[in-house]
Amino acid sequence: MGAIVKLLKALNSDASPWQLAWGFTLGMVMGLTPMLGLHSVILLFVVLFFRVNLSAFLLAWALFSLFALALGSVMAGVGESILSNQSLVPFWTQLYSTTLGQLSQFYHTLTLGSLVFSLICSPVLLIASKILVVQYRAKVMVWVNKIKLVQFIKGTNFYRLYQALGE
Repeated sequence: MGAIVKLLKALNSDASPWQLAWGFTLGMVMGLTPMLGLHSVILLFVVLFFRVNLSAFLLAWALFSLFALALGSVMAGVGESILSNQSLVPFWTQLYSTTLGQLSQFYHTLTLGSLVFSLICSPVLLIASKILVVQYRAKVMVWVNKIKLVQFIKGTNFYRLYQALGE
């Protein structure tokens, strides 16, 4: 519940739409792929190192983890078709002979398939989430701020105190 409140606060703030979109997109990749793997560590590093909205990341991670349960067999099928492609066998053999290749766990069909699936979906989700954030701010936020009850609440001392504590 706290992540949703923080996300709504970020949507209504001056945070860059790209920060929210990247948070949601990286959360999707994290949610669709298995948790334990080198790609997860790298992804967490990227999220914590760059200015990505953590609330959007955590909410998307939780949401897409549920989608991963339903899409598991599809993503495992993608991974199996990539791993069993005869023209890629020398590449996989050479990759798995290295320590980094073994740590990547790409020999698991679900790990490879879900990572490929999520990376293919990432550009679409990134652009769509950025557009949705901009549209939300241009239409929904403006409409909500015009409601008399919201204007009344924002005019109270309690709301000003709440805003001061939130910063």
